[in-house]
Amino acid sequence: MLEEIKELICNYVEADPAAITAETKFVDDLGFNSFDFMSFLGEAEEKYGIRVKEEEILDLATVGDAIAYIEKLKG
Repeated sequence: MLEEIKELICNYVEADPAAITAETKFVDDLGFNSFDFMSFLGEAEEKYGIRVKEEEILDLATVGDAIAYIEKLKG
């Protein structure tokens, strides 16, 4: 799933996919702003058939956090 998430990320910011790891932080390392992040989450929702809960968005600081959350929602 990491490779798929990297592709989604690169739709919103210029980043070297090879440099993105599970520990990469959306804001601090990738420079995501709130609009980028919400757009990324919307695309992930569509791609994976999930619904992200607003109250859990702040828990998704790293790429790994997002992957674990998506996997949890997918069951």
